[in-house]
Amino acid sequence: MTRLAALYGGSAYQHRTLNEPKYRRHFDQLIYLLDLPSVHLSRFDGLLVPDRLHQGRLVAARERLSGYLAQGGTIIAFGDQPEPWLPGVRWEHRPTNFWWWLEPGARSGLVLSRPEHSLFRHITLADATWHQHGVFWPPDGAETLIALEDGGAVLYVDEVSTPGRMVVTCLDPVSHFGSYFMPATERFLDGFLPWVSAELLATGRRSASATG
Repeated sequence: MTRLAALYGGSAYQHRTLNEPKYRRHFDQLIYLLDLPSVHLSRFDGLLVPDRLHQGRLVAARERLSGYLAQGGTIIAFGDQPEPWLPGVRWEHRPTNFWWWLEPGARSGLVLSRPEHSLFRHITLADATWHQHGVFWPPDGAETLIALEDGGAVLYVDEVSTPGRMVVTCLDPVSHFGSYFMPATERFLDGFLPWVSAELLATGRRSASATG
Protein backbone atom coordinates (compact mmCIF):
# COMPACT_ATOMS: atom_id res chain seq x y z
CA MET A 1 0.00 0.00 0.00
CA THR A 2 1.39 3.40 -0.96
CA ARG A 3 1.44 6.16 1.62
CA LEU A 4 1.09 9.84 0.78
CA ALA A 5 1.46 12.80 3.11
CA ALA A 6 0.85 16.51 2.51
CA LEU A 7 2.39 19.54 4.14
CA TYR A 8 0.04 22.15 5.56
CA GLY A 9 0.95 25.75 6.36
CA GLY A 10 -2.14 26.78 8.30
CA SER A 11 -3.95 28.83 5.63
CA ALA A 12 -7.69 28.59 5.15
CA TYR A 13 -7.44 27.60 1.49
CA GLN A 14 -4.99 24.77 2.26
CA HIS A 15 -7.25 23.55 5.05
CA ARG A 16 -10.29 23.54 2.80
CA THR A 17 -8.56 21.75 -0.09
CA LEU A 18 -6.62 19.12 1.84
CA ASN A 19 -9.64 18.28 4.02
CA GLU A 20 -12.14 18.09 1.17
CA PRO A 21 -13.33 14.45 1.57
CA LYS A 22 -12.64 13.43 -2.02
CA TYR A 23 -9.05 14.67 -1.66
CA ARG A 24 -8.42 13.85 2.01
CA ARG A 25 -8.86 10.12 1.30
CA HIS A 26 -5.62 10.19 -0.71
CA PHE A 27 -3.55 11.42 2.25
CA ASP A 28 -2.40 9.25 5.12
CA GLN A 29 -1.31 12.29 7.10
CA LEU A 30 -1.39 16.08 6.94
CA ILE A 31 1.85 17.48 8.36
CA TYR A 32 1.89 20.98 9.79
CA LEU A 33 4.92 22.69 8.28
CA LEU A 34 6.40 23.68 11.66
CA ASP A 35 6.16 20.04 12.80
CA LEU A 36 8.14 18.76 9.81
CA PRO A 37 11.46 18.40 11.73
CA SER A 38 9.90 15.83 14.07
CA VAL A 39 8.13 13.71 11.41
CA HIS A 40 9.72 10.53 10.05
CA LEU A 41 9.26 11.05 6.32
CA SER A 42 10.59 7.56 5.60
CA ARG A 43 7.10 6.26 6.45
CA PHE A 44 5.73 7.83 3.27
CA ASP A 45 6.20 7.00 -0.40
CA GLY A 46 5.24 10.52 -1.41
CA LEU A 47 5.00 14.03 0.01
CA LEU A 48 2.78 16.71 -1.50
CA VAL A 49 4.00 20.29 -1.02
CA PRO A 50 1.05 22.64 -1.76
CA ASP A 51 1.39 25.98 -3.47
CA ARG A 52 1.98 29.11 -1.37
CA LEU A 53 3.78 27.49 1.51
CA HIS A 54 6.33 29.62 3.36
CA GLN A 55 9.46 29.48 1.20
CA GLY A 56 11.77 30.32 4.08
CA ARG A 57 10.49 27.34 6.06
CA LEU A 58 11.00 25.09 3.04
CA VAL A 59 14.57 26.35 2.64
CA ALA A 60 15.16 25.64 6.34
CA ALA A 61 13.95 22.06 5.73
CA ARG A 62 16.07 21.62 2.58
CA GLU A 63 18.50 19.08 4.03
CA ARG A 64 15.68 17.02 5.49
CA LEU A 65 13.78 17.00 2.20
CA SER A 66 16.94 16.22 0.22
CA GLY A 67 17.57 13.30 2.57
CA TYR A 68 14.06 12.02 1.89
CA LEU A 69 14.73 12.15 -1.85
CA ALA A 70 18.07 10.41 -1.33
CA GLN A 71 16.15 7.52 0.25
CA GLY A 72 13.97 7.15 -2.87
CA GLY A 73 11.00 9.26 -1.79
CA THR A 74 8.77 11.30 -4.10
CA ILE A 75 8.11 15.02 -3.63
CA ILE A 76 5.25 16.67 -5.53
CA ALA A 77 5.65 20.45 -5.53
CA PHE A 78 2.89 22.83 -6.58
CA GLY A 79 3.30 26.52 -7.40
CA ASP A 80 6.14 29.04 -7.80
CA GLN A 81 9.50 27.95 -6.38
CA PRO A 82 11.70 31.06 -6.27
CA GLU A 83 13.87 29.71 -3.43
CA PRO A 84 16.37 26.81 -3.74
CA TRP A 85 14.81 24.16 -1.53
CA LEU A 86 14.53 21.43 -4.18
CA PRO A 87 17.59 20.03 -5.99
CA GLY A 88 17.96 21.01 -9.63
CA VAL A 89 14.92 23.32 -9.77
CA ARG A 90 15.36 26.42 -11.96
CA TRP A 91 12.47 28.88 -11.74
CA GLU A 92 11.81 31.86 -14.02
CA HIS A 93 9.19 34.38 -12.93
CA ARG A 94 7.00 35.81 -15.69
CA PRO A 95 4.22 38.43 -15.52
CA THR A 96 0.82 36.79 -15.11
CA ASN A 97 -2.07 37.47 -17.46
CA PHE A 98 -5.05 36.49 -15.33
CA TRP A 99 -7.58 37.35 -18.02
CA TRP A 100 -5.94 35.99 -21.17
CA TRP A 101 -9.10 34.12 -22.22
CA LEU A 102 -10.98 37.42 -22.65
CA GLU A 103 -8.67 38.49 -25.49
CA PRO A 104 -9.79 37.99 -29.12
CA GLY A 105 -8.47 34.66 -30.42
CA ALA A 106 -7.12 33.83 -26.98
CA ARG A 107 -4.66 30.93 -26.66
CA SER A 108 -3.27 29.62 -23.40
CA GLY A 109 0.07 28.75 -25.00
CA LEU A 110 0.09 25.39 -23.20
CA VAL A 111 1.00 22.18 -24.99
CA LEU A 112 1.22 18.53 -23.96
CA SER A 113 4.83 17.45 -24.41
CA ARG A 114 4.07 13.78 -23.72
CA PRO A 115 0.37 13.18 -24.53
CA GLU A 116 0.89 9.42 -24.15
CA HIS A 117 1.92 9.80 -20.50
CA SER A 118 -0.24 8.05 -17.90
CA LEU A 119 -1.17 11.38 -16.27
CA PHE A 120 -3.27 12.25 -19.31
CA ARG A 121 -5.51 9.27 -18.78
CA HIS A 122 -6.67 11.20 -15.69
CA ILE A 123 -6.61 14.86 -16.77
CA THR A 124 -6.86 16.79 -20.02
CA LEU A 125 -4.89 19.87 -21.03
CA ALA A 126 -8.02 21.94 -20.32
CA ASP A 127 -7.99 20.66 -16.72
CA ALA A 128 -4.49 22.15 -16.32
CA THR A 129 -5.30 25.45 -18.00
CA TRP A 130 -5.83 28.61 -15.98
CA HIS A 131 -2.71 30.81 -15.67
CA GLN A 132 0.96 30.63 -14.70
CA HIS A 133 3.24 32.91 -12.72
CA GLY A 134 6.34 31.64 -14.49
CA VAL A 135 8.02 28.50 -15.82
CA PHE A 136 10.66 25.96 -14.87
CA TRP A 137 13.75 24.94 -16.82
CA PRO A 138 14.16 21.23 -16.00
CA PRO A 139 17.56 19.51 -15.93
CA ASP A 140 18.68 17.31 -18.81
CA GLY A 141 16.97 13.95 -18.63
CA ALA A 142 13.85 15.18 -16.81
CA GLU A 143 10.50 14.53 -18.50
CA THR A 144 8.44 17.60 -19.35
CA LEU A 145 4.72 16.77 -19.53
CA ILE A 146 3.18 20.23 -19.99
CA ALA A 147 5.09 23.14 -21.50
CA LEU A 148 4.56 26.60 -22.98
CA GLU A 149 4.90 27.04 -26.72
CA ASP A 150 7.53 29.75 -26.23
CA GLY A 151 9.64 27.63 -23.88
CA GLY A 152 9.73 26.48 -20.29
CA ALA A 153 8.01 23.67 -18.40
CA VAL A 154 4.72 24.00 -16.56
CA LEU A 155 4.78 20.43 -15.23
CA TYR A 156 7.69 17.97 -15.29
CA VAL A 157 8.95 14.79 -13.64
CA ASP A 158 12.59 14.63 -12.51
CA GLU A 159 14.06 11.20 -11.83
CA VAL A 160 17.64 12.21 -12.64
CA SER A 161 18.64 14.84 -10.06
CA THR A 162 18.28 12.57 -7.01
CA PRO A 163 17.68 8.88 -6.24
CA GLY A 164 14.07 9.87 -5.59
CA ARG A 165 11.48 11.52 -7.79
CA MET A 166 10.21 15.08 -8.08
CA VAL A 167 6.99 16.13 -9.78
CA VAL A 168 7.23 19.89 -10.16
CA THR A 169 4.54 22.22 -11.51
CA CYS A 170 3.96 25.94 -11.35
CA LEU A 171 0.20 25.28 -11.30
CA ASP A 172 -1.42 26.35 -8.02
CA PRO A 173 -4.61 24.30 -7.61
CA VAL A 174 -4.64 24.11 -3.81
CA SER A 175 -4.93 27.85 -3.24
CA HIS A 176 -7.48 28.35 -6.02
CA PHE A 177 -9.76 25.45 -5.14
CA GLY A 178 -9.53 26.37 -1.47
CA SER A 179 -10.48 29.95 -2.32
CA TYR A 180 -13.52 28.85 -4.38
CA PHE A 181 -11.94 30.37 -7.47
CA MET A 182 -11.03 28.74 -10.81
CA PRO A 183 -13.19 25.70 -11.75
CA ALA A 184 -10.39 24.00 -13.72
CA THR A 185 -8.44 23.51 -10.51
CA GLU A 186 -11.10 21.16 -9.17
CA ARG A 187 -10.98 19.09 -12.34
CA PHE A 188 -7.20 19.04 -12.10
CA LEU A 189 -7.18 17.76 -8.52
CA ASP A 190 -9.98 15.30 -9.28
CA GLY A 191 -7.68 13.60 -11.79
CA PHE A 192 -4.20 14.39 -10.49
CA LEU A 193 -4.53 12.93 -7.00
CA PRO A 194 -5.97 9.59 -8.21
CA TRP A 195 -3.06 9.43 -10.69
CA VAL A 196 -0.59 9.97 -7.84
CA SER A 197 -2.19 7.25 -5.72
CA ALA A 198 -2.90 4.68 -8.42
CA GLU A 199 0.01 5.15 -10.82
CA LEU A 200 2.83 7.46 -9.72
CA LEU A 201 3.29 5.81 -6.32
CA ALA A 202 1.97 2.38 -7.31
CA THR A 203 5.42 0.82 -7.05
CA GLY A 204 6.24 2.54 -3.77
CA ARG A 205 9.60 4.23 -3.25
CA ARG A 206 12.29 4.33 -5.91
CA SER A 207 15.48 2.40 -5.37
CA ALA A 208 18.05 4.52 -3.58
CA SER A 209 20.57 3.44 -6.23
CA ALA A 210 18.36 4.60 -9.12
CA THR A 211 20.71 7.41 -10.12
CA GLY A 212 23.90 5.48 -9.49
